[in-house]
Amino acid sequence: MTAEPFDPNAPLPGPPDPWAYAPTPSWRDGPPYHLTDMIAAEPALARRIIARLAPDRATGELARAIRSAAAGHAPIVVTGCGTSETAGQGIVEILREAVRSAGLSEAVVIAEQAFELALDPPARGLVIGVSHEGGTGATNGALRASRAAGARTTIVTVSGRAPAGEVADIVIETGELDQSWCHSIGYVSPLVAGAVVAARVTGRPLDGDAVAALLAAGASDESGAERFAGPLGSAAHLLVVASGADRPAGRELTLKVEEASWLPSAYRDLETFLHGHLPATGPNSGLVLILADRAGREERLARAKQALAAAKVIGLRAAAILAEALDSQLDPELTPAGRLLVGDDTNMPAPVAALLGTATPLQLLTERIARARGTNPDLIRREDEAYRRAAEAAGG
Repeated sequence: MTAEPFDPNAPLPGPPDPWAYAPTPSWRDGPPYHLTDMIAAEPALARRIIARLAPDRATGELARAIRSAAAGHAPIVVTGCGTSETAGQGIVEILREAVRSAGLSEAVVIAEQAFELALDPPARGLVIGVSHEGGTGATNGALRASRAAGARTTIVTVSGRAPAGEVADIVIETGELDQSWCHSIGYVSPLVAGAVVAARVTGRPLDGDAVAALLAAGASDESGAERFAGPLGSAAHLLVVASGADRPAGRELTLKVEEASWLPSAYRDLETFLHGHLPATGPNSGLVLILADRAGREERLARAKQALAAAKVIGLRAAAILAEALDSQLDPELTPAGRLLVGDDTNMPAPVAALLGTATPLQLLTERIARARGTNPDLIRREDEAYRRAAEAAGG
């Protein structure tokens, strides 16, 4: 099927009314895939989300609930599944910085996987669920169990008409639906929503134009992504390493590459990578370092150099998604497969800038690895009957 002309500045469709799961993405024989279009749409989408949510009653209510829980030393737990889980981990990084900046340094902000949280919900505090369509059973189960145990509940989702809206006390609506099952909008939307809420916690405004510019810059180096998609895409497996606020991005890249290109991938924290995992690697292994967090940057860079030096000795196909300011400080020989450079905005809190700055580069790299491997990223292999039946057997 040939793609229709796509306007990246136009609003994306919302969910069906009455609510229903999104239909299967249409098949495209080659790029641009729906994922390609979604990456292009993200700068304008982010600007629209900020404009809608910055004055929204629900984001103000959530900001007050966060401050109240933090002041009372009650837990603030963020949960989700899949891409929503990694976005939720990003929201944790954003909220931790926000409550500390607001003088609530003893606040406990943590991430929990939804299935596990449903089995051991908190008896007080605040639980924030992330679910792009709002129909994920495990996430809704976690919200339901947490509410029954005594916690206040929130959902960040596309529409309050979704099932998740029935088990949440506060609903943050992102409004626009991802058109690919390899969710990129489903990652960026809640990160932007989390940044809006954090801005309301601290009183620091979030500039929609600056956010859009950061996302656009991250998707601009298409030729660079293509250059190192080749050696990474032909690897036997891929490792992704990161530290600090870059860890959610590392986990998201791992998930995206497996969904979109079917390349076996694994995530390791930067330090963890050097404690027992190297023996399983070799010249057929790919490695991507993500390093954009400006907090603790000097120490993270020093350890990253050691990790890349070890990878060089073994012959790994190493690449990096790297803060532009670090480009001259990292020997090109340590990233022979290439690097994508990430902008920064010092007017944004460090985790917001890092997570939004790396979002589109990791998605662009994913899309180009899928091209290099000849896979269609949009259907996450459910065009194959065996994988479609596997999804059905798993309840998905």
